[in-house]
Amino acid sequence: MPQITVDYTAGADSFDEEGLARALHEAVVEIAGAKPEACKTIFREGYAAYGYEDMDERHAIVRVTIGLLAGRGEDTKARLTETVLELLRKHVEPQDGVTLHGSAEVRELDPSYRKFDR
Repeated sequence: MPQITVDYTAGADSFDEEGLARALHEAVVEIAGAKPEACKTIFREGYAAYGYEDMDERHAIVRVTIGLLAGRGEDTKARLTETVLELLRKHVEPQDGVTLHGSAEVRELDPSYRKFDR
C-alpha cells in the first residue's frame, strides 16, 4: 500500500517516468500519510488511443490510479487527485499534433486486500 498504477499510450514526446514516480510517492506520503517504503508504482503502456468520431486525430492517454487502504476522507482523496493532475502536466508533454488526456483516481482497496514481500 499504496498501489499506484500509471497506464499510458504512445504519443508523449517527453515522459519522465522516474521523476513522475518519485513525485507521486512524495505526494501520497505528504497528502495521504503513506509510509515512503510502502510506495510502489507500476507503469503499463498501451498501444494506442482513439477518439469516438475522428479516428485520424492523434490522442495520448495517461491515467493514474492510486489504491489506498480505507480511512482517508473525501477531501484527502480529492486533494491527492488534483495534485496528481498537476504532476502529469509537469512530467508528461504530448508530441506535436497529439491531444493529451490525463486523469487520476484514488480508490479504496477492498478489505480483502493482502500482500507479501519476499
